[in-house]
Amino acid sequence: MRLVVNQPVEEMEQPYRRRWWALLVLCLSLLIIVMANTALTVAAPDMTQDLGLSSADLQWVIDGYTVPYAALMLLLGAIGDKYSRRGALVLGLVVFGGGAVVGSLVDSSEGVIAARAVMGAGAAMIMPATLSLLAATFPRAERAKAIVLWTATAGLAIAAGPLVAGALLESHGWASTFLINVPVAALAIVGAFVLIPPSKAARHGRIDYVGGLLSVVWVAALVYMIIQGPHFGWGTQAITAAVVAGAGLVLFVVWELRHPRPVLDVRRFLDRGFAGSNLAVALFFLAVFGAFYFLTQHLQFVLGYNAFETGVRMLPLAGAVFVGSALTGFLTPRLGMKITVTAGMAGGTAALALLTRVDAASAYGDFVLPLVVLGLAIGLSLSPCTDAIMGAFPESELGVGGAVNDTSLELGGSLGIAILGSVLAGSYSSHLADATAGTKLPADALTTAQDSVGAGYAVAQGIGDQSKQLAGQAAKAGTPEQADQLKGQSGQLAEGARQMADAVGAAFSDAVAHTSLVGAAVLGAGTVLVAVLLPRRTRATVDDAPQPAREPARTGA
Repeated sequence: MRLVVNQPVEEMEQPYRRRWWALLVLCLSLLIIVMANTALTVAAPDMTQDLGLSSADLQWVIDGYTVPYAALMLLLGAIGDKYSRRGALVLGLVVFGGGAVVGSLVDSSEGVIAARAVMGAGAAMIMPATLSLLAATFPRAERAKAIVLWTATAGLAIAAGPLVAGALLESHGWASTFLINVPVAALAIVGAFVLIPPSKAARHGRIDYVGGLLSVVWVAALVYMIIQGPHFGWGTQAITAAVVAGAGLVLFVVWELRHPRPVLDVRRFLDRGFAGSNLAVALFFLAVFGAFYFLTQHLQFVLGYNAFETGVRMLPLAGAVFVGSALTGFLTPRLGMKITVTAGMAGGTAALALLTRVDAASAYGDFVLPLVVLGLAIGLSLSPCTDAIMGAFPESELGVGGAVNDTSLELGGSLGIAILGSVLAGSYSSHLADATAGTKLPADALTTAQDSVGAGYAVAQGIGDQSKQLAGQAAKAGTPEQADQLKGQSGQLAEGARQMADAVGAAFSDAVAHTSLVGAAVLGAGTVLVAVLLPRRTRATVDDAPQPAREPARTGA
C-alpha cells in the first residue's frame, strides 16, 4: 500500500475504502478554523491587557479573520474544483498554520490583525475544500451521514474553542491559543496526503475570474459594513462600504447572468429548496453566533467563571449538537427535510425565548436548558440544509457548492454578532444609566462603565481598589479624627463599588434578556419564511439524475 494516495477518487471503480478515515481529516481541518474564532473570544481579555488594545483594535483582531474568510471562499472554491481540491486543502492548512505562527510572535495590534487576516485567507481555502472533498469521496447514499458528522464537528468546535483556550490560558499566555493550531494543521496536512484521494472536476472550463473578483468585492464590502457600522458608527467608511457592496452585488448578478460559464449560476436561488436552505443556514448562525457572543460574556463577567470554567459550561451545547445530528440522520429520510429543518429552527427560537427569563439572580443552571435546546436545534437543522445545498451542484462545481454553504454560514454569523451585539450594547448602556441614576458615583466613571460589561466591572474594581487604599491609610493615620474620616470615605467608596457591580450585573442580565427576545423574533420570523420556501419533498439532486459516464480525470494532487 502506498503511503500517499495518488489515485483520483474520480477514477475509482468502487467507493474509496478509507473514506471514513478521510472524513476524520476533513473534520479535523474544519475544527481548527471554527475554533480560531471561538477561542479568541476567551483569549481577548489577556490579549487586550498585554498589547494595550483599544476596543476598536480588539474588534478588528476578531473580525480581521472574518473579512477575507467570507470574501475569498467562492473564488477559491472554484479554483480548487478546477485544479485540485486536496491541493486547496493542503495549501489552506499551510497558510493558516503560517498565520498562526506569526500571530503568536507579533507584539502589536497591527501585527495580530494582519496574522488573523492571513489565517482567514487560509480558512477560505480549507472550508469549501472540506465539503467538496467530502461530496467527491462519499457515494450519494452515504453523503448525508458524512455531512451529519461534518456539521456535528462544527457544533463541537463552537463549544470546544473556549474550553481549549481556557485550559491553555491557565498556565500559558494568549499566544498559545494561536500556536495550538500549528500541530493540528501539520497533522491534517499529513492526513490529507495519506488518507484523502486527490480530486478535481473531470470537466471544467475556464474560471470566471471577473465574476469571482466581483464576489470578493461585494462580500468583503458587505462584511466590512456589517462590522464597521454597528460597532463604530455609520460614518463615511461604513456608508462607502454599503455603496460598494450594493453596486458590487448588482454587477456580480448581471455579469453571472450573462456569462456562459459563471463562477456561480445565480439562477439557482430561484429554486425554493436551494434558497430556503441557504436562508436557514444564514439565519441559524445569526442566532447561534449572536447567542454565543453574549452567553460567554455573561458566564465570565456576571457569573465570574474563568476562561476554562466558561468552556466547560458550554459543553452541553456541543453534546446536544451530536444528539441532534444523530436524530436528523434518522428523522430526515422518514419525515423529509422541510419538517426537520423547520422543527430545528423552531427549537432555536424556543432556546432564545428561554433566555429572555435571564435576570440578575440567574445562576448557571438557568442556562443549561437553553444551551441543550439550541444544540439539538443546530443538529436537526444544519445537516439537511448543507446536504441540500451540496446536492444542487454537479460534480464539477462541488467546491463552489461548499463555498456557497459556508458563505451563508459566515454572513449569518457576522450579522448575528453585529445585530445582536449592537442590541446588547445599546440595551446594556440604557439599563445601566437607569440603574445608576441618582447615585453619587462620578459621572466619568458612569460614562466609562456604559461602554461594555467588562468596562463596567473594571470601574467597579477601580472604585473598590480606592476604598482599600483609603482603608490602609486609615490604619496608619496620625490621629483618630483622620482615621475616622478616611474610614468613612473608604466605606462610601466600598458601597459605591458594590452598587456599581450590582448595577452592571443587573443591566447586562436585562440586556441579555432583551437581546434574546430580539433574536427569537428574528429567528421565529425566519422559521416561517423558511417553512414557506422549502418544498414538501426535496427535488432530486444533480447527483441523483442519470449521469453520462465520466471521463477519466487527470492524475494529480
